[in-house]
Amino acid sequence: MEQRQFGHTGLRVSRIGLGTLTWAGHPGDQAAAEHRAADMLKTFWNAGGTLVDTADVYADGGAEYLLGRLLDGLVPREDLVIATKSGGVARPDRRSDGSRGHLLAALDASLRRLGTDHVDLWQVHGFDALTPLEETLHAVDLAVSSGRARYAGVAGFSGWQLAKAATWQLAAPGTRVRLAGVQLEYSLLQRGLEREVLPAALDLGLGLLPASPLGRGVLSGKYRDGACPAESRGSSERLAGFVEPYLTGPAEHIVEAVSIAADGLAVTPLQVALAWVRDRPGVTAPLVGARTAGQLEEALSVEALTLPDEITVALDDVSAPEHRYPDHDWSTL
Repeated sequence: MEQRQFGHTGLRVSRIGLGTLTWAGHPGDQAAAEHRAADMLKTFWNAGGTLVDTADVYADGGAEYLLGRLLDGLVPREDLVIATKSGGVARPDRRSDGSRGHLLAALDASLRRLGTDHVDLWQVHGFDALTPLEETLHAVDLAVSSGRARYAGVAGFSGWQLAKAATWQLAAPGTRVRLAGVQLEYSLLQRGLEREVLPAALDLGLGLLPASPLGRGVLSGKYRDGACPAESRGSSERLAGFVEPYLTGPAEHIVEAVSIAADGLAVTPLQVALAWVRDRPGVTAPLVGARTAGQLEEALSVEALTLPDEITVALDDVSAPEHRYPDHDWSTL
């Protein structure tokens, strides 16, 4: 698999990343979950994939723990670029905790679960309005300077939050760790980051890791004509609400366009949707969260696919977001 430079850093990663949100998500099914995860990780590694993304909140740390177990003999640790996230909290009064104490304790806990002395990319999982930003970024400095993280980034930041964080690091006195990248949802069904986040990332030289590049599974075409497969997220009581926003009329037109393009190219809608986001300006590596090794193999087969210009333009047009004043004049795309 082709390797790409991650932003302005010397870090190189595979241009498709493996997401672990679906790992270890069903209590009482640990053996089966570990078997599925092992198959996916081995499939990914055999295809030349290197970037594996996780978070301390995925299955309450279960995804990190499972990944750590699989690193013990299945895949060499040095062959992977491990990215994790800290700061997400499940509390009624806040979604993120960017305090220095919470972040550094969470990172240490992640390292224990992963069974490693460092992660390659550590991401602050959301902007915390209740904590001074300089405190959050000081935790980033400490994590990298101590060797617990090689590079740092953020996830879920808006454009102004991203720009503020990156600018503060550049302007603050002393040696500061520059942010390397940003992770945010990005697909043909969700192009909101093109308004401000993507222009900011391009200007700052940050790598972009698109989450949910398949529109939470909807762009695979599995929900066309009202279908809802039994094993899909849409049929899950826990995840149905996650998929529902993309089962609307406007989304249906985009899914139909992707399916028509796939038929014309003799490939699958999943491959078309993934190739589109992979090759967008500023994108380093979309993160694919497959449920099975078979699904992952289909996604990884996109390595051989480059969309013709006319199809890319057609998909751009059918999915184009409406940019309003004042950012309608700022777009670099």
